[in-house]
Amino acid sequence: MIRFFQQDTKVMKVIFWVIIVVSCAAMVIFLVPGLFNGQTAASDTYASIGHGGFIGRFLPAEQTVSTADVRNLAERYLQRQGLPDQLLPFMMPRVAEGLIQQEIELQQAKRLGITATDDDVRRYLHTGQWGMVLFPEGKYIGDQRYAEFVSEQFQMTRDKFENEIKKEIIESRLRALITGGVTVSDNDVRSFYTDQATKIKFDYAVIDSDNLRNQINPTDAQLQAWFKQNAAKYAKAVPEARKIQYIAFTVANLPTAPAPVTDAEVQQYYQQHLANYQVEAQVKVRHILIAVNAKEPDAAAKAKAEDILKQLHSGGNFAELAKKNSDDPGSKSQGGELGWIKHGVTVLEFDKAAFALQPGQISGLVRTKFGYHIIQAEEKQPAHTRPLDEVKADITATLTRQHEQQQEQNYAKQLAAEAAKTSLAATAAAHHLQVVTTDFLSQSSVVPNLADGSQLLTAAFSAKENAAPDAAPTGDGFAIYQVKGIQASHAPDFATYKSHILDDYRAEQLPQLLAKKTNELAMRAQADNDLAKAAKEVGATMKSSDLVGRDSQVPDIGMLQTQAPQLFDLNAGQLSGPINTGHTGVVVKVTDKQLPASEEITKNFDATRDSLLDQRRSDMFNVFISDLQNKYQKDGRIRFSRGAAQQAPTQGGSQG
Repeated sequence: MIRFFQQDTKVMKVIFWVIIVVSCAAMVIFLVPGLFNGQTAASDTYASIGHGGFIGRFLPAEQTVSTADVRNLAERYLQRQGLPDQLLPFMMPRVAEGLIQQEIELQQAKRLGITATDDDVRRYLHTGQWGMVLFPEGKYIGDQRYAEFVSEQFQMTRDKFENEIKKEIIESRLRALITGGVTVSDNDVRSFYTDQATKIKFDYAVIDSDNLRNQINPTDAQLQAWFKQNAAKYAKAVPEARKIQYIAFTVANLPTAPAPVTDAEVQQYYQQHLANYQVEAQVKVRHILIAVNAKEPDAAAKAKAEDILKQLHSGGNFAELAKKNSDDPGSKSQGGELGWIKHGVTVLEFDKAAFALQPGQISGLVRTKFGYHIIQAEEKQPAHTRPLDEVKADITATLTRQHEQQQEQNYAKQLAAEAAKTSLAATAAAHHLQVVTTDFLSQSSVVPNLADGSQLLTAAFSAKENAAPDAAPTGDGFAIYQVKGIQASHAPDFATYKSHILDDYRAEQLPQLLAKKTNELAMRAQADNDLAKAAKEVGATMKSSDLVGRDSQVPDIGMLQTQAPQLFDLNAGQLSGPINTGHTGVVVKVTDKQLPASEEITKNFDATRDSLLDQRRSDMFNVFISDLQNKYQKDGRIRFSRGAAQQAPTQGGSQG
């Protein structure tokens, strides 16, 4: 579903802000990964969408969304955004929701007689982003290059790609039909632009919850009473703990050295892992980009690029010309250096031009969606398999470690069997090892004297007390262990847990205190029309903002559009009410307010009208689709598989 991948990704980045780090990259290096998978949909069904009473002549009673399609699309979306694979379970319901919505839209379009023909697809591919790729300068690139482009970029067949385009055309026509009556008046446009372009400057008093927290100091009696009231919360606050006895060894303690690695083993390993030693073709390049945009239209950009190319042919220094002229911020300061690139890493036109060059050669002008490129090849490496001599040392090291690990596992089994017959102490003495008995440890504790005790703890917390000795890896060897005592999770006593209880008490009381203090600050400021005086009386800190708009971030407040949009309704000299951000309490006094001039409104009138119209059309269509989805759900026409029903975020279809 192409439209799903064209959505603004800011929403997803906000959702995953804790674990996503977005890095800036050179404009041309990254290519949008394939959006679809060319595999046939698996037979497993994620969801079924029924047609209700309307069934076309050749239309099945219901359409299905396969789990394979949902998974493939979700994986590609995560890859495109650079998000970790661990987010797949969270992404799949979102992708499924988009696919279900698409199917509902297509069913509704069919009811309304909305279709798309092959001619519509051909016309569509002549325009916009596809027209630039498939018909550069008005000339068709040819069936073979078209098929290669679709396969490389989207990993699907040409027929499947055009079918997806057809769906997009139908969805677009449905949107146009539903929202065709939406209009905006001139006054709406002026008012909207004025609201968005208005800027304010203000003084503000801030109450910081971190400072306020330390003012919450209950007596021991109050804290004990609260502890008793919340007894259920602390019933298992002290986690289960276990006392473990173990003997540990590393490769240095093995009674016999592991067998040396033979040449035959190295040869066998090499042949079995040849795929690991394949080196893809790659070329080291630098480039100069002259971007095409509103500031630098196509003709001007092309003329500038041609002039630079002439300078290069006349002996100009590529790196210096790149630093001076390139519009690629990621490589400009490095003289256009992009380093080694492999096939498929850059956009198609750039890829073909770069790999067609020999070291030292400079390309002609290469047109991509970013603009005009001039590429210089510095080095080139053909695809090849690394020879055995080159990787023998690495293979030998790997096999040596495998021999050691096998020897360690065998020795661990031997020691565990001996300890089961005698005891850990007797086994340790017989093999000159040391017995260690830990204190009671939780599952997140650090086991003393071990490189990595995590697997030992996991195993020990699954074992029974005084069960036969067993073995667990330790990172640099093994430990033979027994559980010697178990303390069940339980409630703590007040004295030992007092600091934690105080933290919890403060966390519970803080929101009320912050709200109370912020309201007090606002009332005092309003009473005397003096914010600075009120701030001093309640212990708040005075600050001042720059001239800011609705989308500005202000320290201790955040984005104004989200946290305090009401400030833009105030005039200079007016005080706000209490603003509670959750972390801070704020009261504002506006000191300056600047509305856009009529000339500015007129200059931006058309763009604002288009933006407002798009927004209202989008809002209207979203309401339409939401109502339609609710009807499908109410009628039981969206049915999820058992596994999918547990993941679905919003749909209310019955379980299949």
